[in-house]
Amino acid sequence: MSKKLLYLEGACGISGDMTVAALLDLGASAEKLDTALQSLGISGFHYTISRGRSYSISGCDFCVHLHHPTPHREDAYEHSHAHSHEHAHAHEHSHEHAHAHAHEHRHLADVYAIIDRARMADSARALAKKIFLIVAEAEAKAHGVPVERVHFHEVGAVDSIVDIIGAAVLADDLGIDGCVVTGLSEGCGTIFCQHGELPVPVPAVLNIAEAYRIPLRPTATRGEMVTPTGIAIAAALCTRQELPAAYRILRTGLGLGKRDFGKANFLRAQLLSPVEEEEAEQIWVAEANIDDSTPEELGLLMDKLLSAGARDAWFVPCMMKKNRPAVQLGALCAAELLPQVEDTILRHSSTIGLRKYPVQRTTMQREQLVVHLPAGAAEVKKSTWGDIVRYQPEFESIRRLAEASGLPFRSLYDQAKRAAEQQAPPPAHA
Repeated sequence: MSKKLLYLEGACGISGDMTVAALLDLGASAEKLDTALQSLGISGFHYTISRGRSYSISGCDFCVHLHHPTPHREDAYEHSHAHSHEHAHAHEHSHEHAHAHAHEHRHLADVYAIIDRARMADSARALAKKIFLIVAEAEAKAHGVPVERVHFHEVGAVDSIVDIIGAAVLADDLGIDGCVVTGLSEGCGTIFCQHGELPVPVPAVLNIAEAYRIPLRPTATRGEMVTPTGIAIAAALCTRQELPAAYRILRTGLGLGKRDFGKANFLRAQLLSPVEEEEAEQIWVAEANIDDSTPEELGLLMDKLLSAGARDAWFVPCMMKKNRPAVQLGALCAAELLPQVEDTILRHSSTIGLRKYPVQRTTMQREQLVVHLPAGAAEVKKSTWGDIVRYQPEFESIRRLAEASGLPFRSLYDQAKRAAEQQAPPPAHA
């Protein structure tokens, strides 16, 4: 079964509500989301799921409505409701429980207690706690206090608890095998929050980006595009920071943001299926022009390269400056072996530099066969591409038979090829 990757494309930044909306738009279960939120045991809010547009771009909008909003909640500075969306509300869910109120400040243990009583999968529960811990560690560093003493002013507000738990439930429901985060676009200027006026990115965002190596792309857009909740979700989910060399897009979801930056504001999430290695494989070519090594040194270099893991190596005659005859060395290797191949070239040749670049390689599907000849067993490589089938006896295998039997190499080679072809099943249309 092919892997399924979630790709969070943060070209417009990221926030908690944008992530929840994008995951819903990808097809994650709204029913599981509601079950979890209904069981939180906190009062004073309801949420809506709707379709809307941000500057003509259609997407999903997830909005938490607080019945007793306070100026210190995350929404006060990260998710301003002065937006240019056109909404057609489809779902509205109310929560009236006799429990904690939105204005209360919570510690990490209080938030964990809320998560523990929610009805959700254990894997989603663990993810929600991981996200909150990431935020708590970032806030603790920003304020110079232990994690357990952090007061969640903004991030502990009801709307952000809903966003984080919602993102955890929905990401878990999608059954992804990994998550790609290539970078997040961030704004500039300052914002006002419970701690006063702060520069963008705010300290918590910077601390998370540093700790989890999430790339930030600065833009000229004034305002906060990356919120602590949003980048914490991205950090908790992220398993890789590069897209596969080739992939198929299974589905795309758009989650609308609330801020009006004068342009479309949305988080695009995609489900990707990496293309199998046999279809498109990225490998590297390392090259060097050499005009002052002896043939013996070059022969040894090729042996060293193949021993270092190069899939192939070759020399091509060329002319260099000052009309000097030379050879161009080429070596083909996998990305993880490139440092080893580079070291081999520099260590065992006279060159003082080399070139390297990635290439896409398409290969036939290969299978190793064993055929039995009168002289003994021989190995044959079978290569297939659609209806193209080729059989190629392995040189070392035929050579051993020739040396042991005294028979001509070509005769044994032809025998092995015919034997392999005779083993092949008849064509499907025969």
